[in-house]
Amino acid sequence: MFMIRTLFLSATLFIAASAHALSADEVKGMALGETEARVAALNKAAANPDDKTAAFIQALADDAVKTAGGKVFVIKDEKGVDPITGAGLTVPEDAEDVINNNMMRGELDTALAVLKLFSRDEKVRRDAIKTLASGSDESRLPLIEKAYALEAVPALKSQLELVRATILLGSSDRVKRLDAAARLSGSNNPISKTVLIARLAEEDDVEVKSALQASLRKVEAALAWGDKLGAVFSGISLGSILLLVALGLAITYGLMGVINMAHGELMMIGAYATYVVQGLFQKYLPGLFDWYLLAAVPVAFMASALMGAALERGVIRFLYGRPLETLLATWGISLMLQQFVRSIFGAQNVGVENPVWMSGGVQVLGNLSLPFNRLVIIGFACFVLLGMAWLISRTRLGLFVRGVTQNRPIASCMGVNTARVDTYAFALGSGIAGLAGCALSQVGNVGPDLGQGYIVDAFMVVVLGGVGQLAGTVYAAMGLGILNKFLEGWTGAVLAKIAVLVLIIIFIQKRPQGIFAMKGRSAEA
Repeated sequence: MFMIRTLFLSATLFIAASAHALSADEVKGMALGETEARVAALNKAAANPDDKTAAFIQALADDAVKTAGGKVFVIKDEKGVDPITGAGLTVPEDAEDVINNNMMRGELDTALAVLKLFSRDEKVRRDAIKTLASGSDESRLPLIEKAYALEAVPALKSQLELVRATILLGSSDRVKRLDAAARLSGSNNPISKTVLIARLAEEDDVEVKSALQASLRKVEAALAWGDKLGAVFSGISLGSILLLVALGLAITYGLMGVINMAHGELMMIGAYATYVVQGLFQKYLPGLFDWYLLAAVPVAFMASALMGAALERGVIRFLYGRPLETLLATWGISLMLQQFVRSIFGAQNVGVENPVWMSGGVQVLGNLSLPFNRLVIIGFACFVLLGMAWLISRTRLGLFVRGVTQNRPIASCMGVNTARVDTYAFALGSGIAGLAGCALSQVGNVGPDLGQGYIVDAFMVVVLGGVGQLAGTVYAAMGLGILNKFLEGWTGAVLAKIAVLVLIIIFIQKRPQGIFAMKGRSAEA
């Protein structure tokens, strides 16, 4: 690992024309003595490094340096190497490891970050800039300015400019501090706010202090926008999850009138089906692991749909029109399914990994990042919604389901096998619950109690949107998701849920039919 890092730094390091060779005094200065003296030697060497200097700094960071009798040895493949010539050396048995305390490790990380600013890999440069964002020694400013001159990516060039301003904020030159304060005013990075606050506590110059306060206000305003947009995105993300969960209930409860307390456990089955598919890909198809989720989606749907069909055939069909008995029976089944899963997979949560293409995110603002897994789930929820709307409104099965739910006797007289339609509809709603479980597995751990955290919210979404109304389900899910996230920022998670519940109760009191009422003829019409 050390050799790979060394070769990487050697290949990508920008060598200034005036770069000097690593000397024995510099090696000893960085490896021996008190921490303050070592830091000073490190800063001096890192200000104008060559490839051997970079390699030695990396060795120090990797704890791959030993000393004995005033000599310094770099350890490669369990063998000693001279840090200056690269020649092999015999390491004495009494050689001691060079110990780096927290202060020294921080300085080493900062020095390496400066060197990595010249990497050809954009991600490496971006990570290096993040490391330097909280401030660095002014002696490293020449290298940062060289990196700034070479940087071709506008976003990274802008971030380097802010790093430069952060360093100059601690300069002894008043003019430089004023210039740095003006440059930081355009930042939307939380670190800039921290740096400005810290500098304000130390600044004595009245004019500079005024400039710092003005910059701080602008940074806080920019961050406030990031927080608001972040709350909206979090609300949409939560709403998309609630939508996936509630879509299945929109069929089983909204259209069929069945209060299925085992709906959360059908989600859990979909999540565990995803976990099983992940394990199969890890064992038998490791080269295709990044695509396991594409196979897990239909498997999760079918696993939950088959369980739902068995539940409808074995229990629900005998309880139509008896809501209390249905509620108690499905609640008992939910407990049985939880124990069944515990018996097979254990009581502990299991982890489902994100594929590579769902890892990371899009950095929109300094304090706003949109994770890829959340974006994919939002898109997936839209896809499932459109597919369900098409199935209900455009297919023969959808026509039969709507006919049976609206007038079962007439549908039966028209030749519709109502018992079979009931099974298909319940299986469809259960399968969509499985898809919700598959999606939830990508944002958290999977456990026997997975469904319990969403079943009440899902019922609230269906009731608030209007029983049997897909459009109402969408509005209610998104509305509750965004409202809940905004209230969390003011009141906390627990009080936010209580507030949302109170608002829903008030709304239902005023409008019992929900956002969208079921269309029909009225006796008074």
